[in-house]
Amino acid sequence: MEIRIATPADAPFIALLGRITFTETFEHLFTDRNDLLNYCNSTFSVGKIKRSLEKDNNVFWIAFVEQLPVGYAKLKLNSPSEFVQSKNTSQLQKIYVLKDFLSLKIGLQLQTVLLEKAKEKQSQAIWLSVWEGNKRAIKFYKKNEFQAIGNHTFQIGKEVFSFIAMSKNFE
Repeated sequence: MEIRIATPADAPFIALLGRITFTETFEHLFTDRNDLLNYCNSTFSVGKIKRSLEKDNNVFWIAFVEQLPVGYAKLKLNSPSEFVQSKNTSQLQKIYVLKDFLSLKIGLQLQTVLLEKAKEKQSQAIWLSVWEGNKRAIKFYKKNEFQAIGNHTFQIGKEVFSFIAMSKNFE
């Protein structure tokens, strides 16, 4: 396995991984498949991912197994939250791994490099949002010392999803 910082040239890999992993995780929650497709088309377009990769406050990693892209993570530096009081706060925006590769603990390794980068950039805290029904992810974050700090909703098409905001302070 290899994990490395992603570059704009990796935008097609990340767009495809995002689209597949989001669908694997959330497809069953959509009553209208077009809402899911429209969200994936706008959120995981190659152009949008490339622009995101080019922003100074975003850091992406991509994970490969036998040269196949199987997961990615995104850190947004200097990303305040209404739930976190720290002055220099970063956001763990995404850790997604293809379902067939979850057992390899790639998510944990992606989280480790992401947290190291946040500390290196002097973040005092890091926060994330996780869908309240994603018990596997919530358990993963709690095991890694994240604490629930608030709740919010997010709408995609006709669906409204409830999320838990979680954070971890750096010492």
